[in-house]
Amino acid sequence: MTDENPLGPPPWLNAPPVERYPYEDTHDLRSGPDLHPALLGLLPFVGLWRGRGQGGFPADEDYDFAQEIRISHDGRPFLRFESRSWLLDGDSKAIGNWQSEQGYWRPVLSEAGHATDEMEATMISPEGVAEIYIGKTIGTTRLEIEADAIAYTPGGLHVTGGHRLFGIVEGALLYAYEQAIEDSGLRPHMSARLLRIGG
Repeated sequence: MTDENPLGPPPWLNAPPVERYPYEDTHDLRSGPDLHPALLGLLPFVGLWRGRGQGGFPADEDYDFAQEIRISHDGRPFLRFESRSWLLDGDSKAIGNWQSEQGYWRPVLSEAGHATDEMEATMISPEGVAEIYIGKTIGTTRLEIEADAIAYTPGGLHVTGGHRLFGIVEGALLYAYEQAIEDSGLRPHMSARLLRIGG
């Protein structure tokens, strides 16, 4: 028995180092790659947003939070969604990290390669939850998606349903997020109003 690899060393073993990642992503439509034509219906959402909101279920009591959401692109036909939030006290001072999420929004393309109003999204959180959403855009300022499949790790939060509504209203990003835990049915989870601070 031999420990030698019968295929020989992999071709990358002694290859020279590579440069930094050569492609840029941006939340600012004035710089970086051109927005993919399939994303024109989502153009108002691209940007860096910050604001405050209120959360509830599954917490025992309602709470106030602040949040930043970055919606960016790299020239391909999808948007990257990144969110981080922190809890606020009664004086609007930060009192601790709260939830974070990352995901992607992708318009469904027709056979001819044109964007339809149908949307697919994936969202993942450090609570051990991965969600697949389907939905649609309504005009260029509203997006509504509902969880089609949800998976969670053995120690993760037992999320069983989700519904999210995003809208651009008077230049601000508003959203409402309903969530189900085990057999609770959908209940209000988080909602917020975020102002554009970049892009």
